[in-house]
Amino acid sequence: MSVKDQIFSDLKDAMKAKDADKLRVLRSIKAKMMEAEIAERKGGNASLSDEKAIQVLTKAAKQRKESIEQFENGGREDLAANEKVELEIIEAYLPEMMSEDEVRNIVKERIAAVGATGPQDIGKVMGPLMGQLRGKADGSLVSQLVKEELNG
Repeated sequence: MSVKDQIFSDLKDAMKAKDADKLRVLRSIKAKMMEAEIAERKGGNASLSDEKAIQVLTKAAKQRKESIEQFENGGREDLAANEKVELEIIEAYLPEMMSEDEVRNIVKERIAAVGATGPQDIGKVMGPLMGQLRGKADGSLVSQLVKEELNG
């Protein structure tokens, strides 16, 4: 079952179970996926691929993380708690993220492959890495590790 189909199925189950939190989040995700699917149709594709669905989910998760940070900085723990619940629901549909050590090994391999020698080569390394690790590792972690390896 595709990610999109799983979300739509779980949306129906949430309606039946009257799970308000899950229902709210899944409706939001469904809307974002429908928007992405319409954009895909304009591009010539008939439906939303799992890769694109995961991109939608990743973006939604990132937005929730940023909101949590802002709410906590503003002393609004009640709103941060709501965002944490939503984030937890979204993360259930995302693939397992790679560990920092796994990402660091891939970063080292990529640096060696492109022959990067210093901070001026970040662009040469980041482009191919993000294509390879999209949906598998957090972009900010990848960026941090590339900078560490090229500066160290």
